[in-house]
Amino acid sequence: MNHDHITSARQLSRSDIETVLDRAAEIAADPDSVANSHEGALLGLLFFEPSTRTKMSFSAAIKRLGGDVVDMGPVDSSSVKKGESLADTVRVVEGYADALVLRHPSEGAAKMASEFVDVPLVNAGDGAGQHPTQTLLDLYTIRESAGLEDVTIGIMGDLKYGRTVHSLAHALTNFNVSQHFISPDSLKLPRKVRYDLHQEGSTVKEHTDFDPILPSLDVLYVTRIQRERFPDESEYRKVAGEYQIDADTLASARDDLTVMHPLPRVDEIAYDVDGTDYANYFEQAHNGVSVRMALLDILLGGGQ
Repeated sequence: MNHDHITSARQLSRSDIETVLDRAAEIAADPDSVANSHEGALLGLLFFEPSTRTKMSFSAAIKRLGGDVVDMGPVDSSSVKKGESLADTVRVVEGYADALVLRHPSEGAAKMASEFVDVPLVNAGDGAGQHPTQTLLDLYTIRESAGLEDVTIGIMGDLKYGRTVHSLAHALTNFNVSQHFISPDSLKLPRKVRYDLHQEGSTVKEHTDFDPILPSLDVLYVTRIQRERFPDESEYRKVAGEYQIDADTLASARDDLTVMHPLPRVDEIAYDVDGTDYANYFEQAHNGVSVRMALLDILLGGGQ
């Protein structure tokens, strides 16, 4: 893989993806093989939005590689509150770290920030835009549970604002998969994303009704309705809770269906699904450490 920065899933070829996933599988099988392989490396964390899984798994990943983190901390206690620009912030933190991880509410922020730094910068989510490392761990999870060839995947929920959806949909065009998109009309894939998927050779199959296609799915990828992305609270209330699954809902599913979710969940997956063989979302979250270890190992010079 030959990229200075990882800002979008669209920049990743099938070869890039397989390089990271294969490395992640090696690390998952033998974590000690990379222990202290990047001793002394520092990872700069710049999170302008809340995060649990992404921030903690990046922190765990660099520490398991023998490095450590320098964390900008809450925006309210940083110089951003004094009016410092994003460009200046990343240029400053670049001087403290060997690589940067940026989450920002503005779409395109990671791409812009990457133009001001020479150390690797990884996009950890830019508004409703992209979330490429989430996509890599999603692909790893799909590959481990269902494979990435000749599979049918349903992606359900907030497809308009869901950056995990946009990233995953683009990345899946590298593989022989059939994608179905299930959402309310008001939360369908943005026109630009649909156009790009068509340009990449994917047939976009959109649905508002979940039940008819459930029996055909190998993977169901559920997302929450993202209240924080809606410009109008009343529009959020119209669709909140519209798509919910529980153990009874999945009665017509295939026995080997894999249910995934990037988390956090609100009420779109009931807790009674957790105890079924379908549930794979906690394992999905745990896979973030191995995948991010693999990516950091490559970006910092340890991979091929």
